[in-house]
Amino acid sequence: MLKEKPSKRKAPRKKAGNNNLCNTLTSEAAISGNRKAAFLFYSFTPSIAIIIMSSLIVGLGNMGADYEHTRHNVGFDILDVLAGQFQEDSTFETSRHGDIFKFRTKGRSTTLLKPSTFVNLSGKAVAYWMQKEKVKLENVLIVTDDIALPFGTLRLRATGNNGGHNGLKHIDQVLGTNNYARLRVGIGGEFDHGQQVNFVLGHWTEEERSSLDERIEMASRMILSFCTAGVDRTMSQYNNK
Repeated sequence: MLKEKPSKRKAPRKKAGNNNLCNTLTSEAAISGNRKAAFLFYSFTPSIAIIIMSSLIVGLGNMGADYEHTRHNVGFDILDVLAGQFQEDSTFETSRHGDIFKFRTKGRSTTLLKPSTFVNLSGKAVAYWMQKEKVKLENVLIVTDDIALPFGTLRLRATGNNGGHNGLKHIDQVLGTNNYARLRVGIGGEFDHGQQVNFVLGHWTEEERSSLDERIEMASRMILSFCTAGVDRTMSQYNNK
């Protein structure tokens, strides 16, 4: 009578994962005689992806010497001062749809953008750099002039209407929403009827210049706070100052 061969039970297969990878690398390192490498691989633990929060700060303004340091370009001037805090020679790099400057603070990455599209087409630059830098809408901040606010007033909002500002209008249209933060910089409204364009594109008065630097410095602090602490805490701490 033939005896039935006992069936061989297969050992359960181990799931592939970081531990198998570590063992493989350890063996290879040991074979090569590199004990230090073997120890390092053996000590390896499953990696955890580190997500770096990214912010996009957009200062609205127009490129060109004719527009430098005008009221409408106060967003550009604020970004220049902010960049200078991280690099003495704070040269913006000319790139697609604008000039950019990047820095990191408290583990967060920030891109400063001065659009080259002119104010009325700012949305094109905002959308492009949001996609390129993978920035979420809640981490976007638009810095803009505002004739509805008295000179020197700084007001941060998490959302809002465009207030008739053509740059904000275009951003709303391109993004399909107005649910993004904006830092409005009051430039005043002291102009005669029909002179709004000349006023906005004009230069600061001597009296305004005397206090402008302090206001720009305060605005740069608010931007840094937005990048690290968020819009709500920044509004609570800085609005009405």
